[in-house]
Amino acid sequence: MDSTGKSSGAEVITVDVRAAKNLLESGGYGYLDVRTAEEFEEGHVDAAKIFNIPYMFNTPEGRVKNPDFLKKVRSLCKEEDRLVVGCQSGARSLHATADLLGAGFKHVSNFGGGHMAWVQNGLKVKAHEKPADHRSDL
Repeated sequence: MDSTGKSSGAEVITVDVRAAKNLLESGGYGYLDVRTAEEFEEGHVDAAKIFNIPYMFNTPEGRVKNPDFLKKVRSLCKEEDRLVVGCQSGARSLHATADLLGAGFKHVSNFGGGHMAWVQNGLKVKAHEKPADHRSDL
């Protein structure tokens, strides 16, 4: 069993803010922001290949997992695509990355620290954009 309590053939690899930045700048990786659309619009990692697919939704009862998460990712990405998966702090992205690995994605890394670490390190952020809901050169 892995840290998410799931049995999976692949172990989640977590990268820190510098490694995430380097992967994204390499040109070979896309950034999958799994925060809510509202969080994304307030500000997100400045990456050439970025899109937003929420892993969880806020409801009056609290956060609930997006039942279409894997389906939506599959509609935009191939299992061979290289992705850095991030959220606000690294918790949702850890679970999202584990789900993606369990679904057959081969090159996904969890961004530990997420958007908060990105901002704390003074890295460039974009804001006030509609979330990309299409394949962005991935």
